Amino acid sequence: MKEAGIIPLHKPSGMTSHDCVVRLRRMLKTKRVGHTGTLDPAVSGVLPICINRATKVAEYMSAYNKTYKATVSLGTSTTTEDQTGEVLDQVPVDPSMFQDLDQTLNRFRGEIEQTPPMYSAVKVNGKRLYEYAREGIDVERPTRRVKIHSLELIGSLKKNEETGNIEFPIEVTCSKGTYIRTLAVDIGKAFGVPAHMSSLVRTKSGPFTLEQTVTFEQLEQRIEEKEGLGPYLKPIEMALSLFPSVVVSEETERQILNGALLKETKELSNERTAVYNGRGECLAIYKPHPERPGWVKPEKVLKIQE
Repeated sequence: MKEAGIIPLHKPSGMTSHDCVVRLRRMLKTKRVGHTGTLDPAVSGVLPICINRATKVAEYMSAYNKTYKATVSLGTSTTTEDQTGEVLDQVPVDPSMFQDLDQTLNRFRGEIEQTPPMYSAVKVNGKRLYEYAREGIDVERPTRRVKIHSLELIGSLKKNEETGNIEFPIEVTCSKGTYIRTLAVDIGKAFGVPAHMSSLVRTKSGPFTLEQTVTFEQLEQRIEEKEGLGPYLKPIEMALSLFPSVVVSEETERQILNGALLKETKELSNERTAVYNGRGECLAIYKPHPERPGWVKPEKVLKIQE
């Protein structure tokens, strides 16, 4: 059986998430490869990639909270809200204008509203916003609520001698769908100045951290040495560690592998529950049955019956 699991890839800047998938398909000689949450080409960092059977859990992983380190640049706005866009507006700035920075950042902690940038993959009337942007068409963008779990200043204000902007680094842990570049722009608006995000690294995605990531070069070396993916391939169970879980008997395991419904218990009453056997293998994801109260049904059976 082909190797299956999750590769916590260190995505390099300059590649799209899809580029990473295509490269890994060629390297691993399998079509069953999928990423778990798009990173913009200019962004580097943690991009969990599901391989073979692990592609079954990719949809759950996209909902993970993410952590980023970013640089906010005050004084200039751009078309893309980051360093890759064309300059829209620029004003002279000075550090003295931002003395209440901590107090201002506090306004963005917790639940906030964001309007996605025009250069984004959000769909409006069946079409991506970036497609409208490339055609020069301005459309009304849907406002969404996202959650900023933490927002910390991790360095001091500094003047960028090349641009004249005032910059500072932040670390953000946030919910799915949060745009850090939009956060940077909104922080600038709170001070009444144009702003953009000048750098971004994703340092965590769910349980996967930057320290656990592997580069393409490391993977290629491992493949050339014909050693398999080994320690670079994380188990499917790691991806599901954020779900409530329950361990079942061997008899129940056999029923689960046949797709059986189960009686609802306290442990199985969650929105989703990861069901394990005694050997630590995740068998399936169960959820309450929508039409049969008191029963739960498999949303996805993950283990192949041997």
